[in-house]
Amino acid sequence: MDCPFCEVDAPLFGNALAYVKWDMYPVSQGLVLIIPRRHVSSWFGLTSDEHAAVSELIGLAKDHLDKMYSPAGYNLDVNCGEAAGQTIMHAHLHLIPRYIGDVPNPRGGIRAVIRAKQDYPNPK
Repeated sequence: MDCPFCEVDAPLFGNALAYVKWDMYPVSQGLVLIIPRRHVSSWFGLTSDEHAAVSELIGLAKDHLDKMYSPAGYNLDVNCGEAAGQTIMHAHLHLIPRYIGDVPNPRGGIRAVIRAKQDYPNPK
């Protein structure tokens, strides 16, 4: 198996079941990946312990990025399957720091993946 995430290469930090590393192709400054150590292709295939391990690292990574870059917000993204844009078939979560003005209109967040769905009525 030739999986770049199975070779734990220079992690920032981690725990027994998952680790954090810088994204090689960040869409924003400070983007990190949180990756389970076990090779599993989909987020939906993770065990409850692996989900907990990843969740623990989300908080630690956010604290780390807050200190380094002071972003104004975050997106958490998991692509599951080729139709969703997954290119490495090893489950991983993107923690994406967001900055004021990084895009003209951040409304809709990850809805912008399908541009026609980005703008929607404001619920009241």
